Amino acid sequence: MSVTWAIHQPHPVVRPLVTRYVGYAQDEVTLPVHRGLPSRHVTLVISLAGPVRTAGHSLQALVGGLHTSAVLIRQDRRQEGLQLELDPLGVRTLFGVTAAELSGEVVDLAEFGLGSLPDRLRDLPWSERFALLDDVLAARAVEPVVPPPELGEAWRRMRGADGRVRVTDLAGEVGWSRRHLGERFRAELGLAPKQAARILRFERAGRLLRQGRTDLAGLAVECGYYDQAHLTNEWRALAGCTPGTWIAEELPFLQDEEVAAGQDSRA
Repeated sequence: MSVTWAIHQPHPVVRPLVTRYVGYAQDEVTLPVHRGLPSRHVTLVISLAGPVRTAGHSLQALVGGLHTSAVLIRQDRRQEGLQLELDPLGVRTLFGVTAAELSGEVVDLAEFGLGSLPDRLRDLPWSERFALLDDVLAARAVEPVVPPPELGEAWRRMRGADGRVRVTDLAGEVGWSRRHLGERFRAELGLAPKQAARILRFERAGRLLRQGRTDLAGLAVECGYYDQAHLTNEWRALAGCTPGTWIAEELPFLQDEEVAAGQDSRA
């Protein structure tokens, strides 16, 4: 399989809303189904080849909300497109809806007035694709919708700790009750704080696996799980498979992305 990555940091105006742009071009893909794993990001995918095919959807561009189980994506032999990692608290600014309204859903990008983006991006080189995305998204960031500072700080702290923080302690740090934090968190992100922390721990485990960590017992403790069995059970629930199965299916492909992630492509 031939894979080309183009990783780019958004313009500073856009960066509070979008973590990074990930461009990809792949030929001779042999894995028939890719697992879209739960993560801290709302995901925007723009295909520049065939449509993205998930259960019940076949879309040229889509927005996927935060979710607590893998989204199964059928893969064509050739793929090209872009994936944007969106901060859930920036979704209201970009699309006029909360991340909670997208939670667990896959929505056509055309519903947010951006259905022309695949055609506009298709014939451009990577540098111009990223510049066009900057222009389109910066225009929507002119009047940002800022969440309550307490909620923003709670989400920042939870991300910084990769979910290894007690919700009661977090509520105390921002000056809210645990119940109020839970209500505001769920209303904006669509997940309870415990669910978000669970995804962040899972995401950390995935990063360490990509780095070649094979000691699952030690990795489990480092990521905040009780033991290896707890880690494995969480992977079955969130990824739909064990860590070993995921490594065998997808790790070589994803390691290529990790290498590319440190490169700011301007090709």
